[in-house]
Amino acid sequence: MTHAIRAEGLVKEFKGKRALDRVDLTARKGTVLGVLGPNGSGKTTSVRILATLLRADGGYAEVDGFDVLRHPHEVRRLIGLTGQYAAVDEELTGTQNLVLIARLLGFDRARARVRSAELLEGFALSDAADRPTKGYSGGMRRRLDLAASMIGGPSLLYLDEPTTGLDPHSRNELWEVVRRQVENGVTVLLTTQYLEEADHLADDLVVLDHGRVISEGTPEQLKDRAGTQVLELRTSEADQLGLAIKVVEAVTSSPVSDDGLTARVPVTDSAVLPEVVRRLDEQGVAVGELSLRKPSLDEVFLALTGQPAEPQEISEETST
Repeated sequence: MTHAIRAEGLVKEFKGKRALDRVDLTARKGTVLGVLGPNGSGKTTSVRILATLLRADGGYAEVDGFDVLRHPHEVRRLIGLTGQYAAVDEELTGTQNLVLIARLLGFDRARARVRSAELLEGFALSDAADRPTKGYSGGMRRRLDLAASMIGGPSLLYLDEPTTGLDPHSRNELWEVVRRQVENGVTVLLTTQYLEEADHLADDLVVLDHGRVISEGTPEQLKDRAGTQVLELRTSEADQLGLAIKVVEAVTSSPVSDDGLTARVPVTDSAVLPEVVRRLDEQGVAVGELSLRKPSLDEVFLALTGQPAEPQEISEETST
């Protein structure tokens, strides 16, 4: 069997509104499947169904060959789950948190302590093992939360927006932890609104919007499918950027966005590049940088959903 997760036609309704509308998901073993979408698109609902925490109203889902409805206990033995917020007891130390979970999973006391020490070492938390977690940084808490989800040695790991609220450094640390798990053969289902995160970690992507799959493929396939490139321009002199934007808009007949330093515009024909260069030269604009590139996942996401990816802190009770 090559698929760790296979879901077909998932349907879920809440108060007469469809949170999932015939959603298909497939995750290959030993890979990361990224599920993208704005708030309310169905990401968390999908995860909860695949984790046996929620019953679908229609469709079929299996995890490592086990039907999530008929064999929920077998599914739960296979998976680890980390939600949007760290679920650790702040009054307990790192070791005590992990030992508690290990004991709940049926480990004897000695095995629980050994397994906890292994995970604290693997997640770079050994130095803080005997400190109450209320003194941990946000990144440390998330790493401990992820370590807790790995206590039972799951073959599948569900990460539901795991880096929400983390600073860039802590986010990068968690990415490295996830990569190591995949290298060890773990399959990861990752939901996120951080498009950079999906680009760095995901082997395959599914984009949800209003409970439906609107696109899927590898990150590169989604970028290619957008059918556009992005022209980026930076002038040598900042005060010439406004004039350069007018030139680019005249050539491309498209509105140009800028951040005060760099101007960007989507283009479908790379032949515009030499024409832009010629007209800028005629206007005496000194170009610092000028390039054509593939669209970023953020730009693909905007094109697909009509809105930018803007991570927000939301509760699991209201998130779908």
